Amino acid sequence: MTTPDGQAELMPALFVGHGNPMNAIEETVYAAAWRAAAAALPRPTAILCISAHWETEGTFVTAMAQPKTIHDFYGFPEELYRVEYPAPGSRELAERVQQLVSSTAVRLDDGYSRGLDHGAWSVLRRMYPEADIPTVQLSLDRRQSARFHYDLGAELAALRSEGVLILGSGNLVHNLRLLQWDASEPYPWAAEFDRLAAELILAGEHDRLVAYQALGESARLAVPTSEHYLPLLFILALQQPGDAVSFFAEGLPLGSISMRSVRIG
Repeated sequence: MTTPDGQAELMPALFVGHGNPMNAIEETVYAAAWRAAAAALPRPTAILCISAHWETEGTFVTAMAQPKTIHDFYGFPEELYRVEYPAPGSRELAERVQQLVSSTAVRLDDGYSRGLDHGAWSVLRRMYPEADIPTVQLSLDRRQSARFHYDLGAELAALRSEGVLILGSGNLVHNLRLLQWDASEPYPWAAEFDRLAAELILAGEHDRLVAYQALGESARLAVPTSEHYLPLLFILALQQPGDAVSFFAEGLPLGSISMRSVRIG
C-alpha cells in the first residue's frame, strides 16, 4: 500500500470487543459498528486475526487453504451453529508471520484440527460478509506473559504496510463468572476499569496496560484470566508515531463484559 507520493500507507489495526456470539446473527449496535468500521478501511489484501479463543502451548498460525468454521460454544440457538464463514486461508501470510517473528518459534498449523473460531468469524461475517478475503489466525501462548504478547505484536508491524488487516478479538473486561444476562447496569468495577483502560489507550500508556495487574482491584475483577485481554495488547503494540487512536464501539452489557473496540491508525 502506498500513497500518491510513494510513501508506505499503513493499514489501520483493530481490536474488536466481540462479546456474545449472537452478535454474529442478531442486528445489534455492535454488528452495525463492525460493519461501519470495515467500510471505513481500505480493502485488506488479507486478514490476520488474534482471537481470545485459540490458546496453545507455543505459538501457531493457521496455514490451511480452507480453514473450517469452528462453533466453539454451547447453549445457543441452532441457527448460530449453522453459520459458516468460508473465507480462504493463506499459507503465504502464515509464512510471512513466521518470517517476521524472531522472539519465538511460530509453527504452521496446516492440518484439520483448527480453523476460524467464533472470536474471528462472528466479527468478520459482519465486516466482510462475502468471506472472500484470505484469513489467518495466530494463537495465544498460554504459557507466556502479557509482555511477551505485546512484544510479539510489535514484530508484526510490517504487515500494516503490506495491506494486511491485523484484527484482535477479545474483550477488555471479561468476567463470565459474574455475568448477569438481565443486568441493566454494569458492575461499578467493570465501568471503572473500562474507563481507566480507555484513558490509558488514548494517552499511549502501553506499559501500564501491559502491567494491568498493577492497576488495582477493578483490573483483577475485569481480567480474571488474560485470554480476552491479550488481543488488545497485540493491536496497541502496532501503534506508530502519528497514528490516530479512536473507539468505534463501546458498552458494558451483561454487567461484566466490555464491548470497547479500538482503531489504531
